[in-house]
Amino acid sequence: MTKTMRAVEITEAGGPEVLKPVERGIPKPGHGDVLLKIAYAGVNRPDALQRAGLYAPPPEASDLPGLEASGEVVALGEGVSGISVGDKVCALLPGGGYAEYATTPAAHCLPVPEGMGMKEAACLPETFFTVWSNVFQRGGLKAGEKFLVHGGSSGIGTTAIQLASHFGARVFTTAGNADKCRICEELGAERAINYREEDFVEVIRAEGGADLILDMVGGSYLPKNVKSLANDGRLVQIAFLQGPKVELNFAQVMMRRLTITGSTLRPQSDLAKARIADALREQVWPLLSAGKIAPVMDSEYALDQAADAHARMEGSTHIGKIVLKVGG
Repeated sequence: MTKTMRAVEITEAGGPEVLKPVERGIPKPGHGDVLLKIAYAGVNRPDALQRAGLYAPPPEASDLPGLEASGEVVALGEGVSGISVGDKVCALLPGGGYAEYATTPAAHCLPVPEGMGMKEAACLPETFFTVWSNVFQRGGLKAGEKFLVHGGSSGIGTTAIQLASHFGARVFTTAGNADKCRICEELGAERAINYREEDFVEVIRAEGGADLILDMVGGSYLPKNVKSLANDGRLVQIAFLQGPKVELNFAQVMMRRLTITGSTLRPQSDLAKARIADALREQVWPLLSAGKIAPVMDSEYALDQAADAHARMEGSTHIGKIVLKVGG
């Protein structure tokens, strides 16, 4: 193995153009970690926030962007068990995915599902960890409940629609054009609402209100979400495309017994992420291996085209996941 690797770093806070190819030293796995030779890396909104200077990595994490990847285990740190050199895995990363090699806790690796390629597998960790922990563990979605997910054509949205539908929820979603709405309904949404043409609050209230809402928009959507919830409904907030601050009438929260909660994935402890991985391995990976659910793929870029991939994502014309091809 050589001592250096190709990578893409953030040269300064800014737009996609600040992403530049570089040569870096190959990281060494610490205790409990594995070293992955990366095949593909997923591109996600948190990567763009980090690039813009709005989402600093944890102190111990790589400064390189990239929170999920697929690849081959090529080295083990001390104390690692249950995984071997040569295993093909996909993994949630603390950072560093925009590179030929990256380290991550062994407990955050999951096997590539049967029959799935490495490109598709790279798109699983960030979205499936996020959706499972927020929709099912934190949000407590149950069969028969009405579930509204905003941004239905995003990686998070397409994953949430499929999982919620599979587990028996009635799924509603918002999207920005007819094509996106059509794909959301093909994935299992009972009703996809074009937010440019319809008021999602009216649509959901006509159905009796949502039992659970998953939102990554924030801003003006926060009071609208409160209005859209059924009595005893839950709102789970996972991002803020429109910003985190808004005026909200909390009397409605009290009188209708609403729950507002939320989380971010990256700052959580290694143990918390390992527990999410265990739940996914048991509850979701069999569905992926059986082909009952699958990531929705948008586009592929070479590693040194990471800036183009970010521009594609921030243009919001994509449907599903964007990946970087790193290795062979």
